[in-house]
Amino acid sequence: MTTADMTTADPTTTDTTTRAVLFHELGGPEVLTVAEVPLPAPGPGEVLVRVEAIGLNRAEALFRAGTYYYPPTLPGSRLGYEAAGVVEAVGAGVTAFAPGDPVMTAANFDFGVHGVYAERVVLPEEYVVARPEGVDPVTAAAVWLTYFTAYGGMVLTGGLGPGDHVVITGASSGVGTAAIQTALRVGAVPIATTRGEGKRKRLLELGAAHVVVTESEDAGDLVEEVRRITGGAGADLVFDGIGGPGFARLGDALRPGGTAVLYGWLDPRPVTLSMNWPQTVHTYANGVLAGTAEGRRRAAGFIGSGLRDGSLAPVIARTFDGLERIADAHRLMESNTHLGKIVVRVGS
Repeated sequence: MTTADMTTADPTTTDTTTRAVLFHELGGPEVLTVAEVPLPAPGPGEVLVRVEAIGLNRAEALFRAGTYYYPPTLPGSRLGYEAAGVVEAVGAGVTAFAPGDPVMTAANFDFGVHGVYAERVVLPEEYVVARPEGVDPVTAAAVWLTYFTAYGGMVLTGGLGPGDHVVITGASSGVGTAAIQTALRVGAVPIATTRGEGKRKRLLELGAAHVVVTESEDAGDLVEEVRRITGGAGADLVFDGIGGPGFARLGDALRPGGTAVLYGWLDPRPVTLSMNWPQTVHTYANGVLAGTAEGRRRAAGFIGSGLRDGSLAPVIARTFDGLERIADAHRLMESNTHLGKIVVRVGS
């Protein structure tokens, strides 16, 4: 690659290594380590990004433990979907970005290869999106994947519209809180579920119209409460990232002809379908939609406008400083005691 092929912002972009988080074996947060790794110059169609903040996602804990839908390549697997930063350099043919541009990662890649838990990363340009004007790095790191999942899953896939009742499981998670705000933004009625009573008040403060606590496995409690809330009709949509046998009771809470969208499988057991027919069941893969220019354009428009008018405002559970705190951040994520998004600041 010649100098003419790469536009640089300052001499530091000629560095050949960067610090990144790796893991060499499957396991808990303790397997995560920080190491110096090679940093190639951006090639044709690639962008070099200086990472300012990283947003954590449940998928990364599953990947680290070996229970995600694709396995890491060990030893030396990378990790991380979501980051905010600044473009330092671009390769030949890149016209959408220039050095100095604030950006976010589009989270549509194999994070074992392109993982963004690092101080600097080189990514294909289709894995990068512009950061909305005026949005700080911590907020930006908490925005893209959660709101893209909520918008893509509930609205573009599930057809959620004004007046619809939507049951949102795991509502205290980053995606859950984003889903509450997304539902409100389109005029729907969010019914949040949470496992413990302790999060009810905060979820109501965040805009949930109703909160259903599901501390027991009693399917009747959830169904009965949703029926009561909807005047006996049932919910129009359920938005679930858990799956497993409990997915059936969500289907039981739907109105006839309702829709269920399953976007994750925190419960690794086989998914059970409700016999409350007819209903439509979608499995939602965020990366497929994010992998299209049209999907990224529509989501960027929805998210950007929501941030500007204040209707979308990510809930930050806690912010850690430095890559060295990544294991602590993962421990908090797996404790299930937080509400909202966990972010790790990188660099100064």
